[in-house]
Amino acid sequence: MLKKSFPGRITSRRTPNLFWLLLFLLLSATAAAQNRKILSAAELKRLSVEELMNIEVTSVSRMPQKLTEVASALQVITGAEIQRSGATNIPDALKLLSNLQVAEYNSSAWIISSRGFNTIFANKLLVMIDGRSIYTPLFGGVIWDLQNLLLEDVDRIEVVSGPGGTLWGANAVNGVINIITKKARETQGTYISASAGNFIKDNAEIRHGGRIGPKMFYRIYGQHFDRNVSFLANGNENSDAWGMSQAGFRLDWTGSPVNTYTVQGDFYAGSRKTPGFHSNSDGQNVLARWNHTFSPRSGLSLQVYYDRYFRDDVPSSGYDKMKTYDLDFQYSFPIRQRQSVLVGFNYRMSQDEVVYATPAVAILPPKKDLERVSGFIQDEIRLLDSLKLTVGTKLQHHFYAGFGLQPSVRLAWTFRNRSTLWAAVSRALRTASRFDVDIYLPAAPQPPTVASVAGGPNFVSEKVLAYELGYRIQPSNYASFSAAAFYNVYGDVYSVEPDPGTQTYRIQNGSEGKSWGLELSGGCQLTNSWKLRGGYTFFRKDLRTKPGHVFNPDYLGNDAENQVTAQSILDIFRRWHLDISGKYIDHLPATIATPAVAGFVEMDLRLAVDLKPFEIAVVGQNLLHERHVEFGSFRIPRSVYFKIACRF
Repeated sequence: MLKKSFPGRITSRRTPNLFWLLLFLLLSATAAAQNRKILSAAELKRLSVEELMNIEVTSVSRMPQKLTEVASALQVITGAEIQRSGATNIPDALKLLSNLQVAEYNSSAWIISSRGFNTIFANKLLVMIDGRSIYTPLFGGVIWDLQNLLLEDVDRIEVVSGPGGTLWGANAVNGVINIITKKARETQGTYISASAGNFIKDNAEIRHGGRIGPKMFYRIYGQHFDRNVSFLANGNENSDAWGMSQAGFRLDWTGSPVNTYTVQGDFYAGSRKTPGFHSNSDGQNVLARWNHTFSPRSGLSLQVYYDRYFRDDVPSSGYDKMKTYDLDFQYSFPIRQRQSVLVGFNYRMSQDEVVYATPAVAILPPKKDLERVSGFIQDEIRLLDSLKLTVGTKLQHHFYAGFGLQPSVRLAWTFRNRSTLWAAVSRALRTASRFDVDIYLPAAPQPPTVASVAGGPNFVSEKVLAYELGYRIQPSNYASFSAAAFYNVYGDVYSVEPDPGTQTYRIQNGSEGKSWGLELSGGCQLTNSWKLRGGYTFFRKDLRTKPGHVFNPDYLGNDAENQVTAQSILDIFRRWHLDISGKYIDHLPATIATPAVAGFVEMDLRLAVDLKPFEIAVVGQNLLHERHVEFGSFRIPRSVYFKIACRF
């Protein structure tokens, strides 16, 4: 059955063949894994922690939990899996997770979302690095070209699909990405690497870890990279080459058996080429954390951080600079044997300055302090030994939105110690950004004037009520599988509509709708030297204009209906490694703001040899097409690079 979805594009509405192949491989591997012999302790240590399902995650409850017991749609990618993929940055690594839609827009920009609303300003996904939020209140999203970690030091990335506002606050509407780096104790010694290729022109990294006495560990690192250009639709080069240098440190100290301290920071500067000019950026962040343990079930954590960035565009468009001060406190304690309570408080101040040197656009006033205060409480109640109920809520006051409540209820039934059935109902908010409230097109000297588009001073928080049902199983020590279904109801969603009796279009809350879908993921250890992991996501949405409003909600997202990811990690002989990752993205229909994008299949390949202390690798990315479009109209080229690394 073929359906003509838009002019010039014929697509199949059937589930893609790659999905069936992936599902067959996972189910076959699960059956094979169930019949495997019991491995020795030394062999078990070589298996991925995710497949063994013993990994402790923190993104769902803010406290360590076994992945098997989590009442949420959670996927994890480990540092080892990232390194074996050949990824060169965080967005590359996120492409390995099937519950995210990751589209490379050009050489230095990515569009990343979860459960829909994928657009240039993807604003319903909260992203953190070691507890530091990188979601900017300017446009409501993440400036991905400013987030450049040394991937060698990433411990894991946890991605929660669905609302996380009860614990993490506003803007965790459709998901939470929590990037967690390794402790300094785990990065001892020296690491050096150098890469060169056609798209990844050069990449140099160095990191050294050591200790100061028996209880204090540190690491310092530096890196620099340059990326080549993407391409225009006519085949000409796009002016978007990009380079950046970054350095940082981490210090971990165990002051006593009950006290641990962490101080870490990063410093960076870079430049993006734009037509006729260069756009510079720089920034710094410093974070300090104190953890105190009263008992195995009680403790507190205090974290503070400072984050600053500066980013300009071409001289005619001005610059944006922001400083953020954040204080976060949480305290956990038990009530008898079957209850654990977690309470917390957060204060955040963001000082933003946006200056545009063109009359075409303005943010007014150009400077603004954005304050946010919130508190939460969560109660985990073990109704039975195998049945756990978690209820909680966050109360938040935001500069634009006032007070907002974000409650959730989660129920998890764990049986046979290898599977969990869970259900959840959650409410989350997306607070207004400066682009929602303070933008004027063209610039207006004193609002409101006859600007063609003006911010909405009465814009309220967007809302979602999410219903989720999931199942997670570990049929053997060598295989895992999870499924999650969701149904989201959205209210007070963004719109741009004419003000009655004026020539001005005002940003309002004139849209509403619903979305639903299914997320499957799994992994298996076929043999001691071969591992498979992957997933499939189905997504649909139905957005509409609220009664009494006029707006086309197609503007709100360009989302793929089907998506498949797969990764194969294979050790050949003793020293050789062959790693393949692939993805299928369904077609993106045309919207008011973006052109249609044809569905595509892509593949990355990494071939490496381990000659301790050296590792030599050749990596190919986007190998199936010389150039292809993932979002918008810029062409992303095939990339091949050579890498040599040394660990000692």
